[in-house]
Amino acid sequence: MFNILVCEDERDLRELYCTVLRAEGFSAACASDGAQALEMLERENFDLLITDVLMPRLGGNELVRRLREAGYALPVLMITALGAPEDKHSGFRAGGDDYMVKPVDINEMVWRVRALLRRSGMVASRRLFIAGTTLDCDTLTVSWEGERVELRNKEFFLLYKLCSDIGRIFTRDQLLEDVWGMDGGEERSLEVHISSLRAKIQKNPHIGVVTVRGLGYKAVQK
Repeated sequence: MFNILVCEDERDLRELYCTVLRAEGFSAACASDGAQALEMLERENFDLLITDVLMPRLGGNELVRRLREAGYALPVLMITALGAPEDKHSGFRAGGDDYMVKPVDINEMVWRVRALLRRSGMVASRRLFIAGTTLDCDTLTVSWEGERVELRNKEFFLLYKLCSDIGRIFTRDQLLEDVWGMDGGEERSLEVHISSLRAKIQKNPHIGVVTVRGLGYKAVQK
């Protein structure tokens, strides 16, 4: 059973989120602000954090920033009334993995939680070694024979997904769902990221990404 920490200063919302998560089969614990969440994280292992941004004592952005600096890799879903692009950018820059704006659709929250847990499970080992190449989840880098290339977030997880099963064809819908999550993304965005990824790893003598016309993409050994 996945253990989720909900950090929200509004009592009614905090209890609602926890109640819904438990009804969906998760274990859920509640914290009233970032400071209490930090204390709980030091005592207990959690698989995912849901946090508000504007809270007393310690807000969500600072909470997540401290967790990332301390090496915590658990996925984070940020929920807040702040919905401007710059607010979202601040949340992602602090280390958040997904972002929802209040008022929250409870069903969508659960879908996003499941998507984040699925993606985090995909990279649970933190590193993938394949065909003379290393993919490092902590640094978002791919390296081989003394070469080291830093990838953007989605580029990295696209490559990780493809390399997790060399030779398997992943459909566009599969990649969009697993890498873009509930935000979906569009095929054009996927094509742009694949093109950029290929350019960055074109010198790799061991692996490549090929298009399977009408189906999707796969990673291959050269």
